[in-house]
Amino acid sequence: MPLPHSSCHEKDRKGVATLSVKKQTTTTVTMKNKRRYPRNWKWGVLFISPWILGFVILQCYPLLMSLYYSFTDFSILKSGNWVGLENYINLFTKDKYFWKSFGLTIKYSLMAVPMKLLMALFIAMLLNMKLKGINLFRTIYYLPSIMGGSVAISVLWKFLFMKDGIVNNLLSFIRIPKVDWLGDPKIALVTISLLVVWQFGSSMVLFLAGLKNIPTELYEAASVDGASKVRQFFTITIPMLTPIIFFNLLMQIINALQEFTSAFIITNGGPNHGTYLMGVKIYEEAFKSLKMGYASATSWVLFVAILFITVIVFKTSDKWVFYNDGGDQ
Repeated sequence: MPLPHSSCHEKDRKGVATLSVKKQTTTTVTMKNKRRYPRNWKWGVLFISPWILGFVILQCYPLLMSLYYSFTDFSILKSGNWVGLENYINLFTKDKYFWKSFGLTIKYSLMAVPMKLLMALFIAMLLNMKLKGINLFRTIYYLPSIMGGSVAISVLWKFLFMKDGIVNNLLSFIRIPKVDWLGDPKIALVTISLLVVWQFGSSMVLFLAGLKNIPTELYEAASVDGASKVRQFFTITIPMLTPIIFFNLLMQIINALQEFTSAFIITNGGPNHGTYLMGVKIYEEAFKSLKMGYASATSWVLFVAILFITVIVFKTSDKWVFYNDGGDQ
């Protein structure tokens, strides 16, 4: 009859043997998966190849070619010759409309972006209320953002703000003098910026999602402490929304600096170049003056300006963007 301690040793040996078999099996399966991996990754590349081709052909190639053309006198009617920095030198020193166009683009962005974000936040807070049929109102308020950037809406906007348009007729009905919305250089830029403010849907949806993610316990605790609604808005709502504000601010700045449709369709850069944004200038240099090289140089200056402003926004975000985990960016 075997001793008790010998049976224990046998069990231990069996357990060690079982573990070693399991480890060998796991290692074998892992090695098989590693052998299969080189065959499987080709399918992944095949599936994303349409996007890769589109990115290379439709984005990377035009980007690099425009950089090359910016150093040439390339035109649609003739092949370009290398001119070095001549386009950039003429742009900064001899082009009398460049600095005006650049300044108007910055001014337009400073008007349109804050107004659009404030309107989007205001509407999002209204649509965050628990009311009957609120989903229908959310859909209705989102519709302008779907068609707001189209040429047809820009034409409609032009008819609304003409000298004898609907807006001036309404003002006359309440005995307010008519305003030359599109003929006064000081007012025309504000008029086209209102079109962008009107299409606040995408920013509004993001703000609405952010509002729904704010814990209600914070507002309940603030109410118990006697905080007013205004105090709750500035101490709870705004800090909790700063990541959404940061994203919306960044995207709207980039879009505003590239604005073209409204300025071209509604005023065509006028009156007296009062709405001559950079997008309109690039278009005219390329397709009216047929100076593709010069237009490419202008585009790259605008690109560098957008990149510079984006970096500034990112650098300053450390001071005012906060996240739910209690840490900043």
